[in-house]
Amino acid sequence: PPRTNGQEGLRVLTVLQQCQEALQPGAPRTEAGAPARPDYSVHESAFIDDGVEIGAGTSIWHVSHILRNSRVGKNCRVGQNVVIGPNARIGDGVKIQNNVSVYEGVTLEDQVFCGPSVVFTNVHNPRSEIRRMDELRPTLVRHGATLGANCTIVCGVTIGRYAFVGAGAVVTKDVPDFALMVGNPARVAGWMCTCGNRIKLEAGDRDGICRACQKRYQRIGKEVRAA
Repeated sequence: PPRTNGQEGLRVLTVLQQCQEALQPGAPRTEAGAPARPDYSVHESAFIDDGVEIGAGTSIWHVSHILRNSRVGKNCRVGQNVVIGPNARIGDGVKIQNNVSVYEGVTLEDQVFCGPSVVFTNVHNPRSEIRRMDELRPTLVRHGATLGANCTIVCGVTIGRYAFVGAGAVVTKDVPDFALMVGNPARVAGWMCTCGNRIKLEAGDRDGICRACQKRYQRIGKEVRAA
């Protein structure tokens, strides 16, 4: 068949487009010189700004936006309509459900879970007509913590390791490791195991045990630690 047919023309245009993409400055290369496919997945409706770092195995879903200079770790799950950044830090294995905004000043360590519509803030006393971006109060959510649906984390606090913030709670102060927080303002209502179940630890008890996996814990002052 003639080499000037439409199919051949389409093939030539495809090759030219691939060559142009491969010559773009900063484009990752395979050994053959073609652009390398990223080892994470991003839905076509999502937005990824320049200067963003995304780890292998991470997936970013519909209409989410990762703003400049943010880092999202490996094997994360970022749901629909999520905003991260700018300059936010997300660890490995983090799950962020739909409709969450992780603002500048917020850091989520490894294995944090954010339920649907969790609310973060970063300015303590906002006014529309007064710019206060130089007064951000950092928020730190430590390894393995769970933030339930629709809870609010007021800026400037630290959520302890494997703490569990109940749905709708409003956190206004630091949360100890393993603490179960409920209410507005949130208060300690018990203690949670790393497996996500309640620790049997009554008032006055020094030793506790998980009701599900039987892992043991100790109360030391106002804190609880794995035995």
